[in-house]
Amino acid sequence: RSLERAAAEGRRFDVLLVDADLGAATSDVARVPGPAHLQGRDAADSAVDGISLVAGVRSGQPAVRTVVLAERDDARRAAAALQAGASGWVAKDCSLSRLLAVIRGVLRDETHLPPALLTGVLRELTAARKHRTESERLVESLTPREREVLRCMVAGLGRKAVAERLYLSPHTVRTHMQNVLGKLGVHSTLAAVALARRAGVGPVDLAGDVVERGGQLA
Repeated sequence: RSLERAAAEGRRFDVLLVDADLGAATSDVARVPGPAHLQGRDAADSAVDGISLVAGVRSGQPAVRTVVLAERDDARRAAAALQAGASGWVAKDCSLSRLLAVIRGVLRDETHLPPALLTGVLRELTAARKHRTESERLVESLTPREREVLRCMVAGLGRKAVAERLYLSPHTVRTHMQNVLGKLGVHSTLAAVALARRAGVGPVDLAGDVVERGGQLA
């Protein structure tokens, strides 16, 4: 809300300090505009936290740099924060001089991580890229119609809603959904949606039509 108010008043913030654990602020975080793939998470990934906020701010106000404050070092979450657009990860109990050094560093477009996390973060980022590449390969095996159905699934649409949107019969949609699950090698809609997100597949635009460019769904 502060960022939105400042933007409306012609002011801007340079750096945002974000608590990695913002579970209690779900309603506030959810209203921050962000990438479509971060909306409508499945039940296993429903907790909104500081990293989700980082992604939303990065999408809505890319000029604002973010530094994540964490209770403990966690290579997996630090990697997720960097992927979301954070420029730094520091411990909440760090000294004031350390915090100021990180803030000054990110203002110079530097990325700051505790030295002890570097190896783990690089490992996590490499693994994430490997999983994304495999997920992309599986999604590419789908037909254009199956990709349409998958994007509807990512948007949280049920079989009847998908049928109405794509002007298909529920039986045909059911067949397409089964084919999608089979080609992706998963056994549930939630698993298919999670894999689609890893591959960078966003939800269908519920306010408009599905657009396809060069064989790839936009």
